[in-house]
Amino acid sequence: MARKSTSDLAAMEGKKIGLDGIMTGLSFVLLFIIVVIPIFMIVYNAFFYQGKFDLTLFTSVIFDKENLKAMGNTIIIAVAVTIFGTIMGLFYAWLLGRSDIPAKGFMRALFTIPYMFPPFFGAMAWDLLFSGRAGYINRWLMSTFHLRTAPVNINSIGGIIFVECSYYFPFVFMQVVSALERMDPTLEESARIAGARQSQVIWKITLPLVKPAISAGALLILISSLAHFGVPSILGFSKNIYTLPTMIYALINKSGGSFDGIRQGTALSILLVAVVAVALVIQKKVLSSGSYDIIKGKSMRPTLIKLRGAKYPLLLLACLTLLVIVVVPLVMIFLVALVRAYGLPLVWKNFSFSNYEKVFASTATMDSIKNSLFLSVTAGVVCMFLGVMIAYVINRIKPRGKNVLEILSILPYSIPGTVLAIGVILSWSGAIFKITLYNTVWIILVAYMARYLSFSMKSASASLQQVNSSLEEASRACGATHTESLRDITLPLIKPAMVSGFFLIFLPAMRELTTSILLYGPYSRTLGVQIFALRDAGMIPQAAALASVAIVLIIICNAIVTWITKDRKGA
Repeated sequence: MARKSTSDLAAMEGKKIGLDGIMTGLSFVLLFIIVVIPIFMIVYNAFFYQGKFDLTLFTSVIFDKENLKAMGNTIIIAVAVTIFGTIMGLFYAWLLGRSDIPAKGFMRALFTIPYMFPPFFGAMAWDLLFSGRAGYINRWLMSTFHLRTAPVNINSIGGIIFVECSYYFPFVFMQVVSALERMDPTLEESARIAGARQSQVIWKITLPLVKPAISAGALLILISSLAHFGVPSILGFSKNIYTLPTMIYALINKSGGSFDGIRQGTALSILLVAVVAVALVIQKKVLSSGSYDIIKGKSMRPTLIKLRGAKYPLLLLACLTLLVIVVVPLVMIFLVALVRAYGLPLVWKNFSFSNYEKVFASTATMDSIKNSLFLSVTAGVVCMFLGVMIAYVINRIKPRGKNVLEILSILPYSIPGTVLAIGVILSWSGAIFKITLYNTVWIILVAYMARYLSFSMKSASASLQQVNSSLEEASRACGATHTESLRDITLPLIKPAMVSGFFLIFLPAMRELTTSILLYGPYSRTLGVQIFALRDAGMIPQAAALASVAIVLIIICNAIVTWITKDRKGA
């Protein structure tokens, strides 16, 4: 009997090793295909020509005056957006997390709304309001005050900074609010008892302890701004203001998608990646010093700061901020979507649903909606399972090279979307096994898988770390195979994380523009690309109509996510 039991355990262990080996090998192979090869192709084509090392193209592109100017604009915009976005997010995080300001829960929800929508929607809205002499508010100001020139110039570096700040500050806001909620309140209370003023408590205690949250949020702002295409293109193209992502697009578009244009794009991509890498190194240096032990496991609530006479002025400031960054852009998009022709006064007689009729009657538009839904759902499902597999390999199997595996799964999201798109083009235009996916929906899917895989992997990793491995061991000791243990024990326990990972991929993919703008073909336009194309073609009311449809879809999807989350918590 003992011999039989030992034999069964050995057989079971053999199956475990076999399955673990398959998952480990498959994880490395998949990441090699969708991550390593595109990055390699970018570097190779930037520094090699016809199989020989050649710096001619790289140096000519890098030292071109227009490209250097674009790099300068990129750095200026990214640094300014990071500074102002961090300050804004930090201020409102403290106001809603540490003060007695009224309606905190409601305002907290509203302050996260900009995170839901793509920033280029906001750029479209503000362009409609303040674009030179054509913007509605500029026209009104000029006619009312008899001005010869437009008083506000949104088509500028300052305009780009303003719009990106409005949509990126929630990165810091959400991170810091969460950190403040988890921080041990006795640390601040002890300082107050010792006689420290409130300003000293904030400066000496609160801010240093939430530095990791501030740093994480600021880094997300910086990387997003460095890599963003939509806002600089909408607000900058008309005034020849270029950033590195828009310059890469312009070079490829100007060359008609030729290989020479793509090679020039690779050179600029190397430069853009270098800037992002410097940002990552700086963040690591910032966090390398100091201790940030803020969670003590106490249930005490922090003492709220009484604003006294400043309560209602600050409440008014918060409401005005929400009005500017949330209400005005959304209302503008929905109003222009109803106007018969762009430029007509926004009055009742000029409103109709003709733009919506044109949008839904357009085959290209309906195809773009179908493509976005297909890509979002497929990328979400595939990445959900791949992320779980990779997370399991990293956290449970822990093979040699698990750190490399983790880095490869996260790396694509740190790489700007335009850079990743170029790598995917070079990889899947016949270079690998003679497989050509260019101008098809499949090449966009590959890019989405690479870009968003880290969302699912991180979500699954966090959940797996909460599942004690002894549960699997107990299952196998009772006679279950390794596969049965995974199916019946592990996967059900991490199912909420899998669902969360799916929606973390689905929602960004639905509104994505930066990556797909270089990858789409005649029949593979996405929703974001179609909106951009309609606006670029001068069909602004139709672009606004389609954008309003996208907004409704995003709101519905977020409501579904919220409902599912509450349902699972209740269960």
